[in-house]
Amino acid sequence: MSPQIKYAYKTHNTWVYRRTYPKALQPLLGTALKQSLKTGDAREAKLRVAELNQTFTTIIKEAQAHALATPHTTPATSTQGPRLAVGRPRYQRARLVGERLVAELAQAYLAETSQRLRPGSFKSVRFALELLGSHLGKCAVGDLSLTQGKEVLGYITQLSPNVRKYRDGKDAGLVDLASLSVASEGITLAPQTQARILKQMSQFLDWCVGEGELGANPWEALKVKDRPEVHPHGVLTDAQVSVLLAAKDRVLHSALLFGLLTGMRSGELCGLMAEDITAKGNLGRFVSIRPNAVRLLKSKAAEREVPLHGVLEQLLDTALPKSGRLFPQLTVDRVVKRYAYLRRRHPELRGTVFHSTRKWFTTQCERTGVPEHFTASLVGHHSARSANKLTYGLYSAGISDAQKREIIEGIRLPDWEGSS
Repeated sequence: MSPQIKYAYKTHNTWVYRRTYPKALQPLLGTALKQSLKTGDAREAKLRVAELNQTFTTIIKEAQAHALATPHTTPATSTQGPRLAVGRPRYQRARLVGERLVAELAQAYLAETSQRLRPGSFKSVRFALELLGSHLGKCAVGDLSLTQGKEVLGYITQLSPNVRKYRDGKDAGLVDLASLSVASEGITLAPQTQARILKQMSQFLDWCVGEGELGANPWEALKVKDRPEVHPHGVLTDAQVSVLLAAKDRVLHSALLFGLLTGMRSGELCGLMAEDITAKGNLGRFVSIRPNAVRLLKSKAAEREVPLHGVLEQLLDTALPKSGRLFPQLTVDRVVKRYAYLRRRHPELRGTVFHSTRKWFTTQCERTGVPEHFTASLVGHHSARSANKLTYGLYSAGISDAQKREIIEGIRLPDWEGSS
């Protein structure tokens, strides 16, 4: 026989709270305060009844005060009925670890990661979680097994780079994308891309462990069998630089000059502001690369000051805006697509991308005898000044502005039409 709890009764193995309002206040509040306690345990139900009794008392006081202030109260059924500043406690049933669905947890994970990741990185994570959700979204996260992980990895290894561009691939799930890839193309994602997708899925499961939704990550031991091979884009030769500059592209010409003579990344260039340019007397002008409202930086090391080459100082004086963004029409996406356009027009640029301008700058520094840690401070890399990263890394303030200026002035653009 169930124990007796005042103002509560048990139905379908769940305790329900019900307490009748005073008759005088029923036109205002309704008949009773009724709420499920979301538990079948009598001791826990008693605690929740005590909490709701306090809420009930507060509701009565608020309603009486309102009734005195407005004698002709509006019936509780009216859409214009009064609102009392009282909140009821909400209860949730206890859940077993691993009980929630993969799709439900994936949505919570994406909502959290969207706040801390940049758009490009978040898009990559979202794609990986969409693949996982399309195949295992209706499974409880605790039911995921290593066998299912191997199955998912098998489908990932069949995906082609262009599968989402097909009409049938836009809203397709993992299995359909794998089938479409096999039927339509003879190439697959690079091993490092496969490994990245698997890693993002595994990181989601690690998050589930951290949130107490999963006991352990069942896919922790999964790895892509093919060894990831990095195929970096080529370094621009002097001849290719001449081709780029002679093209005088209306969209990229100025940005290309900045990339070649400062070693900046495309994202750093797109976020440059006129206010980032500062004059330092006889040392000339410098550009401060720092986070702003337009873009963040890749790492803390990317925050730096770089002297402007004489060619760039002339460009600032003659062609670029004096306030706001220096390249207001540019985004990273547009830079990538415009460089691809140049690559199609000039076949000799094959194998290079906009980032190759940064490699050309680094190459010029090396060829003119600049120490590696000097170059690192100019291009925004973590310094390699000492093997244990202690002496210079912790105690040095870095190279001087005069040293930076000397390095920049040592860089010479190859001859190109109109360089004079």
